[in-house]
Amino acid sequence: MRKLYHYWLCPFSRKIRILLAEKKLPFQPIAIRPWEIPSSFLGLNPEGIPPVLTDDDGKNIANAYPIAEYLDEVYFEPSFLGQTSAHRAEVRRVTSWFDEKFNAEVTHNLVYEKVLKRRMGQGGPDSAAIRMGNSNIHDHLEYISWLCDRRKWLGGDEFSLADITASAHLSCIDYLGDVPWDKHPTAKLWYSRVKSRPSFRDILIDVVPGLVAPPNYANLDF
Repeated sequence: MRKLYHYWLCPFSRKIRILLAEKKLPFQPIAIRPWEIPSSFLGLNPEGIPPVLTDDDGKNIANAYPIAEYLDEVYFEPSFLGQTSAHRAEVRRVTSWFDEKFNAEVTHNLVYEKVLKRRMGQGGPDSAAIRMGNSNIHDHLEYISWLCDRRKWLGGDEFSLADITASAHLSCIDYLGDVPWDKHPTAKLWYSRVKSRPSFRDILIDVVPGLVAPPNYANLDF
């Protein structure tokens, strides 16, 4: 059976979990804690960073970007990268926005500072970084609203890897209770549609050791 090495609050891991569920590909989740990486995992990915997918044939693919591309090439129906070259380019652009820009400006400043930093022995949270993350998220939620005013989903008229990626990042922030949904109703409506998909169920029942999610995290009517 295929295996996915992941960490609960890693948006890149969550993205692959959602994508596997959307493609209806069963897998065994294996949790990896970034502050205590086993030597066996380093044999799969010398960087020591989840996610890593071990497919049914024993092939190991590390890093969310190549895993997503691999899954869409090998298990191409349904595709979540788009049906035309122009659509695929737009899906990849929006996906990169969240994996790079959102991750640097929001996810790192909140998830890393609040949860991972101390556990990894790298000191206490940086309050300035947390304030920056809480400030930056508004621009990104406005961007989601801007996209939703112009198309059905973030990457176009079809649900795609762009929606999966954005929701994976936001779900990690939402687990901390740091998404100001009340100030961004259009983005909230988009997220509620993603949150209602069957592929999101396992994300909503996640329990991160040592952290309790706010009540609205798993609530579809939030």
